[in-house]
Amino acid sequence: MKRRIQGLHDADRSVADSISDGLFLVRVDRAQYRWQAQKPYYLVRFAVLEPKPVAGRLITGRVYCTPKALWKLSWFLREFGYDIELLGRDEIDDKALVGLRGVVKISHTVMHGTPVLNLDGFAPASQWGELSAAPPAGVSTPEVAS
Repeated sequence: MKRRIQGLHDADRSVADSISDGLFLVRVDRAQYRWQAQKPYYLVRFAVLEPKPVAGRLITGRVYCTPKALWKLSWFLREFGYDIELLGRDEIDDKALVGLRGVVKISHTVMHGTPVLNLDGFAPASQWGELSAAPPAGVSTPEVAS
């Protein structure tokens, strides 16, 4: 018996092509609510717009919906320009998330032997120029002698 599994040949390449930690200007490509008894979450797939060398790549991460994590979900929605009226009614429309743009800061960790992508921060798309021009945290710029 033969089975066709779409994307199987790309599996090794996707691991090798993973995106490094940093800031990215992104557009929400897909958002799906996933219910788990302990930790419900939104699985969000972002399409990278900037920086140009990684434009078109996809980043997938989780934004948890537990009471302790609602601050982060709210932060993501506000910075990406989600409808304030829906947010005020505590409503999330999955279709309204698609197409929203913003800046996301990502990092990678390993939990229990599994690689995990962390969504560490969010900012409005309008701040991309300012944020992308800033040196990375912890890096000092040389002083100019006058």
